Formats: sequence, C-alpha cells, structure tokens
Amino acid sequence: MDTQSQQTHAFRYGSTVANELESRWQSHWQAENVFHIGNPGDEGFDASKPKFYCLDMFPYPSGAGLHVGHPVGYIGSDILSRFKRMNGFNVLHPMGWDAFGLPAEQYAIETGIHPAKTTQKAIDTFRGQLQKIGFSYDWSREFATIDPEYYKWTQWIWLKAYNSWFDCDKQSARPIDELVSQLNAGTLECDGTQWNERTEIERAQYIDDHRLAYLGTQVVNWCPKLGTVLANEEVIDGLSERGNHPVVRRPLKQWMFRITAYADRLLSDLEGLDWPSSTLRMQREWIGRSEGADIYFTIEGTEQSLLVYSTRPDTIFGATFMVVAPEHELIQEVLANPTSECDVDAVRAYVDTAKNRSDVDRMADTKEKSGLFTGLYAINPATNERMPIWVADYVLMGYGHGAVMAVPAHDQRDFEFANAFGLPVREVVKSIDDCNDECFSGKGVAINSTSDAVSIDGQETDEARQTIIEWFEANGMGSSKTNYRLRDWLFSRQRYWGEPFPVVFDENGLHYPVSSDALPVELPKLTDYEPIESEDPLPLLAKAEDWLRTTAGEAGVDPSLLHPDTPVTREANTMPGWAGSCWYAIRFCSPHDNARFVDKEAEKYWMGDGVDLYIGGAEHAVLHLLYARFWHKILFDLGEVSSKEPFTKLFHQGLLTSYAYQRANKSLVPMHQVEERGDVFVDIETGEEVERVIAKMSKSLRNVVNPDDVIEEYGADTLRLYEMYMGPLEASAPWNTRDIVGVHRFLQRVWRLGIDEQTGELRSDLADEPNDAVERSLHVTIAKVTDDIPNLSYNTAIASMIEFVNTATSEGSVTRDQLARFACLLSPFAPHIAEELHAKLGNDTSITFEAWPSFNEAMLTSDVIELPVQIMGKVRGKIEVPADASQEDIETLAVQDEHIASLIEGKTIRKIIVVPKQIVNIVAN
Repeated sequence: MDTQSQQTHAFRYGSTVANELESRWQSHWQAENVFHIGNPGDEGFDASKPKFYCLDMFPYPSGAGLHVGHPVGYIGSDILSRFKRMNGFNVLHPMGWDAFGLPAEQYAIETGIHPAKTTQKAIDTFRGQLQKIGFSYDWSREFATIDPEYYKWTQWIWLKAYNSWFDCDKQSARPIDELVSQLNAGTLECDGTQWNERTEIERAQYIDDHRLAYLGTQVVNWCPKLGTVLANEEVIDGLSERGNHPVVRRPLKQWMFRITAYADRLLSDLEGLDWPSSTLRMQREWIGRSEGADIYFTIEGTEQSLLVYSTRPDTIFGATFMVVAPEHELIQEVLANPTSECDVDAVRAYVDTAKNRSDVDRMADTKEKSGLFTGLYAINPATNERMPIWVADYVLMGYGHGAVMAVPAHDQRDFEFANAFGLPVREVVKSIDDCNDECFSGKGVAINSTSDAVSIDGQETDEARQTIIEWFEANGMGSSKTNYRLRDWLFSRQRYWGEPFPVVFDENGLHYPVSSDALPVELPKLTDYEPIESEDPLPLLAKAEDWLRTTAGEAGVDPSLLHPDTPVTREANTMPGWAGSCWYAIRFCSPHDNARFVDKEAEKYWMGDGVDLYIGGAEHAVLHLLYARFWHKILFDLGEVSSKEPFTKLFHQGLLTSYAYQRANKSLVPMHQVEERGDVFVDIETGEEVERVIAKMSKSLRNVVNPDDVIEEYGADTLRLYEMYMGPLEASAPWNTRDIVGVHRFLQRVWRLGIDEQTGELRSDLADEPNDAVERSLHVTIAKVTDDIPNLSYNTAIASMIEFVNTATSEGSVTRDQLARFACLLSPFAPHIAEELHAKLGNDTSITFEAWPSFNEAMLTSDVIELPVQIMGKVRGKIEVPADASQEDIETLAVQDEHIASLIEGKTIRKIIVVPKQIVNIVAN
C-alpha cells in the first residue's frame, strides 16, 4: 500500500487499530471493575435477579504459557457469560489456578529454582495472556491452590472427612462423635465384641477403621531410585516409564479416602445431570457396579473354602478350574505346606515376579497367559467335581476376592488360559441367535447344567442366575452380592509440592488431628527437592527435620487429645494434585473469607442447584469429576453445602489440533520453517519435501501456536471469532493460520459498516430510515444468535452474523439503531470492537450491561422468496417470487426470466416441475 493509501485508510481495522482499541478497553474493564460481581448482602447486589454460575476447569499454569488450543473452552464460557449478563442475570465467572503438583516439582529438581517462584511466574504469564484475549472474569475472586489461605480450607475439608464416618443405614456421612456415642450407649453392634470389653487401643483402631479419611495399607508400585510411588500407567515391564528404573510392588501404609462407601450414590445421582453421554458412561464404567454372587468352593482335603465373586454364577457347571492371584493368602499356605504336585520353587519364583508387574501390564490383552498349578484342588459345589487351583497374574487382588472360578467356554481370559495349559472347556450357555464363537460370553439358555443337587437346564440367563443363587443361599454355599470396580482413593504422595496433611503421630505411631484453629499447616521451604533414594518409602518432607519433629502444642493438637509437651512427628506425605481442584467451585463463592470455608448465603445463592455450566476438556471425564463429586457429597451430608451435586451441566470443548511436519526420517520441522508449494510442503531451509500430519499441539511436535502472536497480527477479537467459527464447539479441529484471514475480513466489514476509515469516527452517511431487507435480516440474525448461544452453537451464530453483514453491505444501508443492535449481538463474541462501536454511537457506559436485542416473529419470514431454476436438472439461475405465489405464477415467472428465457429459446418445454418454496426444474429439449 502506498503512503497516500495508508493516510486515506489510517483507521482501517487491522492489527494496529485492533491492538490499540483492545488494550484500551481491557484497561477500562479493569479500572472500572466492569465484571465484578458481589454476593447476597453486599451493597448494590440484587439477589432477586436470576443467577448464572459459569465455571472453567481452571488451568495448571506451566512455564510454557498458553497455546491457541487452551482458550477454546474459555472463549466458549465467556460468550455465554456475557450473553447472560445482557439478559439480566447475575453472573459469576471466575478464574484461578491449579498450582500444586509434580510438573513444578520436577522443574525445580532440574533448575534448582523453588516451585513457588516458577509457579508464580507461570501464573503471571497465564493471567497476562488471558487478559489479552478479553475474558470477562471477575479477577477479584482469583486464587491459587498453593495459597496458604486456600489450602487451609483444603486441609479443613480433609479433617471433616477424618472426623466423619459413613452411616450405612442413613447412607450418609455423619460426625465420628455420633459413632462413638452409639458405641458407648450400646445401640450399635461392633463386630461381635462388646464395646466396653475392648481396650483403649482396640477402640481407637475400630474408630479409625470407620473414618472416611483413614490410614490403610495398599500394595503400591515403589521406585527406590525415583523415591516415589508410581501409578500403574507409569510402570512398563517392571520398570519406571521415566528413567527405566526398577519398580517393586510392596505394601505401604498411606492415607486413603473411603470413596467406595459412596459408590451407589455416585452412580445413582448421575441420573439428574446434564452431562455428555460419553462422560456419564465413563463415570458408570469406572464405578463399575455389577450384580453377582459370592460362592464358596471347598478346598479338597481341608476345612478351608475358597471364596470367589462371579457376575455369572449361572455358568458354574462350566467351571473346570480355579485361579487365584499371586498375592492371595492361599499362596502363602501353598508355599509353607506344599503338596507333592506343587513345584514350590517355581511357584515362589513366579509369585515374586508377578508381584512386581503393574496391574495394567498384567491385564494387557496382548500378554500371553502364564501360571502354575498350586497342587491344590477345589470342589465344585454344583457338580461335586475336583477342579485344579492355579496361580496366575491375570487375576488381581483388587477385584472380587482375588480368586475366580474359571469358565473357559464363556470368558475370554479363562479361554486363553485353558488353551495355553490344556485345561478342559465345557459349554454351558447356548446363544439364542446361534452364535458360533468358540468363547461365548453373552446371555443365552443354560445347557449341560444339571446334577443330582440342582438343575438350571433350559433356563434363560437371568432366570438361571436367580435360581442358582437361591440354591447357594439355601445350602449355605454362597449369596447374592453387589460388587464395584471402584476402589478406595489412595490420597498420599511422597512428593514435596502438595498440601501437608493436618495430622501428627506420637512415639507409638498413633495419629492425632491438628485443630482447625491451627490451620493452615504450611509447607516448609526446601532447597533440596531430589527424591530420597531408599528401599523403604521416605517422603521428601522428611528432609525438613526442624518442621517434621515438634510437639503436640506447637503442631496445634487439641490438648484434650494429647498433652502439649508430647513429642510428635508430622505426617511427611503430601496430598495429591487432585486435592485443591476438588472443591474450588465452592470457594469461588466467597474466595477471601478467612473465617470460614464458604459463606453460607453466597454458597446457597450461587450453588444451590450446582454450577450452571462447567466447561473443560474430556481428559478430566473420570477422576477429577468423580473426586470432586465425592468431596461435595461429604460436605453436603455434613451440612456444609446446599446441593447434592457440584456441576449441574457439563460441557467438553473439542481438542484444537495443529499441523505438524516431519521429514522422511520422521524428524520434525518447526511450523514456521515450512512452506506450501502447490500440493506439497517443503522445508524452506533444505528444500526437502515434508509430510503434513494433524496432531495435538505440543512443544515436542514443534507445532505450538502462541495466542500472543495471533493477537499481535490480527487482534484478540479475530482470535476469539476464529476459534468459535472452526466448527461445533465440542468437535476437534485443526488450527490453520491462513484460515483466520477470512474471519478478520469479516470484522473489517463490520468496522466499515459504522466507522469512517479516514477519520476513525462514526460514519456520517448512516441511513435515517431502515432498509426493509436489512431490518428483516437483522431480526433473523437476532433470533438465530439468541437461540444458538444457550446451546453453545457458536459457529452457526457467527455464520448468521456474517450473513447479516453481507446483506447490510450489499444493500449499502444501515441505521444507527441497526448498528447498535448488531453491536450487542457481536459483543459476546468480539467484545472489544463491539464496545468501540457502542461508544462511537454515543454511549458512555459499557455494552456489557446493555439489554439483549429482541426480534419480531413477523419479521422472520419474507414476502418474497428466492428459488433456484434448473434446466434439465442443472441450476441455471434464480428468480424471486412472492411467498404465496401459485404454481402457475411461478412457472410463468421462471420462463419469463430474461436469463432463463435465453437458455430455453428454440427449445420445446416438455414439463415444468415446481417444488414449493424449494426449486423449479424445466424439462426442455
């Protein structure tokens, strides 16, 4: 562009104009606290207005900052929040930081910089980037999970669970004092032994065994080199995923949460939630409720029985062998007193190897089945047959009872095991639809299922299952049982960067809670974050000797529990990264209330029926949501919150992917180093042709796009619109910087509708009277956007706004009032340019609280419609006809159209087909 042209269009909407007005409006919003929202009881707060609580899954701030994929959900929630404000709602739309966890600690190990410093720097970077995008967050409610003022209440919630038990009769958490009172009064049975006959230590142990937060022994994956417990997914073939260090399976006493007590409620309460069906399914599968039976199998030659759980007790006639897990207590007896048929050395070696394999590895479908005969036999209660008992690592102690009755004809893993070791396969269920699979696991009709004791032959699966269970119960051989895949939540971590537990131990190993008045138990400052290499698990906080060893009084233990001078040791484990993120939705209701974990009235107002929209990635579809729901239910039971569920509506935004480029040798080329030449992509430094692939954005793939760069070149409004226009919000889509130009041009046309590009002021030639086509188009657009926003259908809402701007531009006419209404429509999506138009129209208040424009139903249908005209099946032109035109009138208008008439001149019209309000087809030759 030459100098004269630049001067002529000095105020054309480009990066310079966009960046200037966006910075100015962001400063205005911040200075005027435009998005601040109070609470009931605050001056000026109108509690009679409807509320809308819109919450993003708050981010874990990393040093790398945001890439353009991160804001997708944030933009989606911001649009709805702005829309609700304009429709008269009190809107709570906060932002905070999930800042404890392993990544920051690992970075500290690598750099020697304390995680508090790196995390705070990352938070500052994230906040700055979010503010540049123009989100309408109430920043006065901001907090991070690492703030002592916040994790004080995380510790307080843990203490509430520690001081509570689950009353099975009431299906609710109750204060532990109530349990003690009932035991003291003799109104509650306690496992057969009279309460008053128990010692003080036995009583304490009984109570501890009923706490919702309790010390339990779990078999864990311990890596001595890394000095930490690893998840099953982090162990591959007995080695740590990170570093390939040996990992051993060993029992470890750790803090647990009794989440299994809530299994039924966690399952049944899903029914009332407006969540994606895929997420509901994953929640149900993780909880894994199943109906079956506990069955006792007598071990031959002993008075012992082997207890198994089966979801298909009707297949017991097909059970031909038994399998126990390597950790099963029976194996220790086998090793101590082997029979002549047992190769004891082989069994011992097998068990030692199997114990150090992760559950994931042991259950892998691709893994060849392995196992050994124990030398023992069990008696099938239905057939009285002897069945060999094997030990195999595909059976886990964590499910059922660590033992299975193997029915190889109807269970795939049992089938593979039987084939591997030549064990008999007996079919006992016939498919109703004549399925010929070697291993049929579905429902059918019982066959080969009769004995002198019982018969279920000919019964369909459900009936057969009920019949055999009733027989078990009548003969003392078993009973119906509901089982769950869900296991209690292991809550201890041997890391540094997490919330300390508010609990101490005396010299006898008895534990005592810290008083809530003494919270927070602050994390001591360490300078050495290297894991402690040890065969015995030793948490990092053990390095903080002065902090670790103290007295009961200094630690804040209630003097009624322990004398203040008593030497104690603090718990050296820390809470997992899940802890702080379990309850931040509640804290946002009154984030800076230091006297209580949440203000009752604020919580009741904002969360009386849960968060109205919770939006975040599907990667959190299981554990985060499950744990947050569990904590919320404890708090509900104890009267601390007013809703049974924390999140009424849940939405998962799609994954924003990006193109990555790789050479023939699979090495990666940075995006900026690739040029498209025709149909191929070329590394501009070497000239080598590269392959383009679509992948998740990551530093390792060298395909990360920084939103700051996009904003600098096009502006934040363009970024916001482009990310919402790429497709449905829930769908994944690849980022393509070239496509953003189209959205930017749309905003340029919007700008030109109302702004003089030479002066930067409102155009002086705006129409005085509304053009009918423009007015109708605007009403259609208002109706469409009004309907689309609550459904999060943002791409189609934007498409309708583009149509309006095209209509207004082609008609060359727009009034001040039309421009004002359109600015309101645009403002949730592109708030900065909308604010500027609003101000240029003479308004001195933010567009944020303008009333959302209404539409007239009568204006949504036109008096004239446009019909495509085909000749011999091919579209050759378009005609405009009255909406109520008859078929004869339409035929006449079609053949009289100048362009159509020229195309059929000299031809014979054989037929004219009119599809009302859709198309006209002329058959002529």
